[in-house]
Amino acid sequence: MKNEPSTLQEAILYFADPANCREYLVARRWPNGVTCPRCGSANVLFLAKYNRWHCREKHNGPQFTLKTGTVMEDSPIGLDKWLMVMWQIVNSKNGISSCEVHRAIGITQKSAWFMDHRIRFALGMGPGAKLSGEVEIDESFIGGKARNMHKSKRARKITGTGGKDKVVVMGMMERGGNVRAFVVDNRRKKELQKNVREHVEAGAAIFSDELKSYDGLESDYQHQVINHAVEYANGNVHTNSMENFWSLLKRGLHGTYISVEPFHLFRYLDEQTYRFNNRHMTDAERFDMAVKGIVGKRLTFDQLTGQVEPASQVN
Repeated sequence: MKNEPSTLQEAILYFADPANCREYLVARRWPNGVTCPRCGSANVLFLAKYNRWHCREKHNGPQFTLKTGTVMEDSPIGLDKWLMVMWQIVNSKNGISSCEVHRAIGITQKSAWFMDHRIRFALGMGPGAKLSGEVEIDESFIGGKARNMHKSKRARKITGTGGKDKVVVMGMMERGGNVRAFVVDNRRKKELQKNVREHVEAGAAIFSDELKSYDGLESDYQHQVINHAVEYANGNVHTNSMENFWSLLKRGLHGTYISVEPFHLFRYLDEQTYRFNNRHMTDAERFDMAVKGIVGKRLTFDQLTGQVEPASQVN
């Protein structure tokens, strides 16, 4: 489509017009023509006065909007605000906090927090094909830094050394390609190697640090180890690319979001992974791809806060 936005300023002006919001989303969601999200019928009538469609087939809930069947369903917040916030989340290297969204678009911080998490949910993609070629593997700890805590809080939250009281995250990066990052239960051999075999193609060259949990992978992979107590790189043997990803992630977690509950950490990993894996795209291309991912996904507040189990979603 002509005159579609390529910068944040252009996006704000463009999506301020409801007709532009409609044209942009229809082109991504229904490139072959609008169909009913409930029955799939193309026998629909657009009600311009109400900015919605009416399905002529006989079933419950014949009317639907652009939000129906997406992460935005049942949200009273306008599409102009939704799309502006999504643009910022997918294009801001360090993320956008709910407090910033609350101030920028004039909604409550609670609503902004819910909106942010629904957008992160839309960014979560399926595992896809296994990683191959040269793959760096590393794990890290996510949690508050003891030196930044008040003495009383430190005594309550930090009850041991190393990674105790922190969340373990594991990452794998195909050199020159994509990264995968997820929360794991621990750094034991059984847990880490199970994930390596699940995500990395047998026979690939893998690079890790000297953690003993990786011992034994030589039977299925070309495994080389870098000893960080001695050096950070030895020719082609290093995990520097994966370390770079952890640096970007923690810059956002500590600098933008300040405090992240372990229960929600995997969504922040999805957000950072999405931006990193699409780093070679323009802002408009990255946004376009994110918009296409909002369909068939639903996240209610009760599901987000753990009061009920999330329903199965279409990815």
